Amino acid sequence: MKIVFDIETVGFDFDSLSESQQEFLLRYAEKEKDDEIKVERTEEVKRYLSLYPLTAKIAAIGMLNTETENCFVIYEDAKEEEWTGSEKQVRYKSMTETEMIRNFWHYAEKAGQVITFNGRNFDIPFLMLRSAVLGIKPSKNFMRNRYNTSEHLDLLEQFTFYGSTKKFNLDFYCQAFGIKSPKSNGITGMEVKELYNAGRIKDIAIYCGEDVRATYELYKIWNNYLNI
Repeated sequence: MKIVFDIETVGFDFDSLSESQQEFLLRYAEKEKDDEIKVERTEEVKRYLSLYPLTAKIAAIGMLNTETENCFVIYEDAKEEEWTGSEKQVRYKSMTETEMIRNFWHYAEKAGQVITFNGRNFDIPFLMLRSAVLGIKPSKNFMRNRYNTSEHLDLLEQFTFYGSTKKFNLDFYCQAFGIKSPKSNGITGMEVKELYNAGRIKDIAIYCGEDVRATYELYKIWNNYLNI
């Protein structure tokens, strides 16, 4: 069994961080003499908190089984709920972040291979560090060998031939290969925090599922034409 997966993350409120953490994050912005540039740099720091596992949490994890093509999206919500999307092959379930991460490692342990887009630089290390923060031991270490794809296949590594060519985002590859982009509904990863604050948790889950589906379609392109 192979699993295609993707995560969505939400940055913490900046004011919830300790004073020393805030000082560290703003150390370059504070050096700016131009007030306008200083404000821009400060807002940029706050906007990018969602990218780091020490300043953000996981809002959703989408997993697709390549054998059945069924997709399972788990998302963080205090309200327990389970439902099926308009596409019957997508099932959604709410739970805590801790439960989400435990579920992920449970499925990852059973999988012969996990498939990601930029998973080596983002999804996997984020999951591993959030696991440590929450006192969870990962079932596998997918960061061991960059060039061994037997357990973890990162499509961004494959489509750039390990950095030999320019990197593009998932939307760009989707547009190039005629795949429906998860961005086609007007949502991007950087807008997840706004959706989360607005209580639109299900929209995040749906977006995550679309990300996984697009990654799977891109995987099929790679597997059919570039897996030589």
